[in-house]
Amino acid sequence: MDTFALVVTIGVALVFTYTNGFHDSANAIATSVSTRALTPRVALAMAAVMNLAGAFLGSGVAKTVSEGLIAAPTGDHGMLILFAALAGAVIWNLTTWYFGLPSSSSHALFGGLVGAALAGSSTVHWDGVLEKVVVPMFVSPAIGLVGGYGVMVALLWAFRNVSPHRTRRGFRMAQTVSAAGMALGHGLQDAQKTMGVVAMALVIGGYRDEGDAIPVWVKVVCAGMLSLGTYAGGWRIMRTLGRRIIQLDPPQGFAAETTASSVMYTASFMFHAPISTTHVITSAIMGVGATKRMRAVRWGVARDIVLGWFVTMPAAGGVAALGYWLGHLVFAR
Repeated sequence: MDTFALVVTIGVALVFTYTNGFHDSANAIATSVSTRALTPRVALAMAAVMNLAGAFLGSGVAKTVSEGLIAAPTGDHGMLILFAALAGAVIWNLTTWYFGLPSSSSHALFGGLVGAALAGSSTVHWDGVLEKVVVPMFVSPAIGLVGGYGVMVALLWAFRNVSPHRTRRGFRMAQTVSAAGMALGHGLQDAQKTMGVVAMALVIGGYRDEGDAIPVWVKVVCAGMLSLGTYAGGWRIMRTLGRRIIQLDPPQGFAAETTASSVMYTASFMFHAPISTTHVITSAIMGVGATKRMRAVRWGVARDIVLGWFVTMPAAGGVAALGYWLGHLVFAR
């Protein structure tokens, strides 16, 4: 195995993690910034620290990514598949970031893995893809939508006799906690996804056996890159989540963040399912907004976002497949 190919692949994985950080940082802090509970830089710094902490809370999601979606191919052929998968995910992340569309970095990665594996005639674990990716892709936003609506209704009832000014002031402070919970869940989910990819690269390169514990240095580097990307910020997407779907107030922001983080913790610890933080927080915002009145949610923006959900996996998979074929033509020997 060419060590240089391994180093390059891990490098691209870290680039993906960085883009994931600035692409998805909006997920954790958009609502807190839009309600003025936190200033943008304070929110980003807090999210970066919590992302770093969340990365060390478990490894179930990483195991799913490294072993449950595609068979780890061998040799230079396998490294090319992994490289193409990551390249497809990075290109899709940058494209959607440019247009301000909060698509899923997770599904870009999954689409890239499946697309490159199919192009390279490698085995895809379709049962794992269905159970751990496709089903959660539909179930988690539904839970976020219903949960956000339910939590907001409960808050409205619980604080019905409290003055609006006092309520907003209290929930601005509470949003500091809920935003931190979101950021911790983002680190728990998204840092582990890259850990799984790097672990797969080490297996392909012969430096690790499948089933071995993920090395500490992999956790540190992946978590650090995610945190750096988070601190870089994702202002375009932040505007979409924080203002274009619905103009949020502090209680609504707290309800959306609490709902989304609860879904992420449940998926991570109970099911080891790598869900999309983007999907969950977006649907929770929609559910919260619907309690005000259905027309308060800008459903046209929501429709465009949902369309992006369905396009992400095949689009990233197509780019990854093209990358594999081009790489095969250039490096085949």
